Amino acid sequence: MGNGKMGSHTASRTSTPVLPAMFGRYKARVEQELSHSMPSAQDSSLYTLLRYHMGWTDRYGRAVAAPVSQGKALRPTLCLFACEALDGDLTRALPAAAALELIHNFSLVHDDIQDRDVERRHQPTVWHLWGAAKGLVAGNTMQGLGDLSLLNAARMGVSPETTLKVSQLLTESCLEMIQGQCLDLEFEARTSITTWDYLEMIACKTGALIRSGLEMGALLATDDPASSQTFARFGSCLGRVFQIRDDYLGIWGDEATTGKSTGNDIRRRKKSFPVVFALERATGRVREDLLQIYSQPSLDEEDVARVLAVLDEVGAAAYAQQLTEESARQALQALEEVHLPDWARAEVDELVDFLARREY
Repeated sequence: MGNGKMGSHTASRTSTPVLPAMFGRYKARVEQELSHSMPSAQDSSLYTLLRYHMGWTDRYGRAVAAPVSQGKALRPTLCLFACEALDGDLTRALPAAAALELIHNFSLVHDDIQDRDVERRHQPTVWHLWGAAKGLVAGNTMQGLGDLSLLNAARMGVSPETTLKVSQLLTESCLEMIQGQCLDLEFEARTSITTWDYLEMIACKTGALIRSGLEMGALLATDDPASSQTFARFGSCLGRVFQIRDDYLGIWGDEATTGKSTGNDIRRRKKSFPVVFALERATGRVREDLLQIYSQPSLDEEDVARVLAVLDEVGAAAYAQQLTEESARQALQALEEVHLPDWARAEVDELVDFLARREY
């Protein structure tokens, strides 16, 4: 990690980055493949919950004209980009892209239950509307549909051997993601967490699916293992960029923009990067205050305000952005090892800049 200091909470560029073009280019094909991968609500009322979570219907199963709750579909977008950047046939990667998004959303449904979050993407969460029991079943079903979606690669001309390799990558990364989530929950009851502990945790919880998505896309485009490994390294760095920025937004982001309640991470004693940094960096009375607050079973608004003051005192916001930008540079350096066409190189630059400075 670098030791330089930054003068503000923001990156050196002041304009807010817009969603990169690659998200729009793949959006329709990702949504179409996802639609093919999920049964209709007529098959079972259970699928109403899944379709609601994906932003396709309201809570009563009625189709919405303009879904506002859908996420960025980062993981499938990265999968398709890696395939196309290596001059692969995009259609071969569509089942893998859909599988990634379904597995990711399974984790979100379960995360909301564990964190007791009542809102995601500007609408009530599944468990909040239908209860935790049905929420768990919905998440489990989403995972199963993701596994099934990947097997559809055969109809796209992907060989059985490659399909098995891609399936193994996705399953292993799913297990890593779950391991990371367990560590994240464990950290809530601990104060002896180092920055290294945190980086190891997010490499699993967030980085695994991002890394494997890029690696899967590369694998479906070329038999060259070096290219797949290079995209995997790029994905590892990108996962770090994404999660540290997410932690930043969880504390200092605009609630109306992010669709999440600002301060919730602090209220539930979540050890996001700024808090871990503060626990390492704070000394004396400031550290004692922080330890005392995080030893409590619950935090009130006064506690939250004190934590925010401590984070400000130790410069946690500036350092979080510094580490984000450093990880972004490492991501770009990783891809220097593979030949990419000019259009792909430009889109990589745009993507990394967006993820490092995004506001949602």
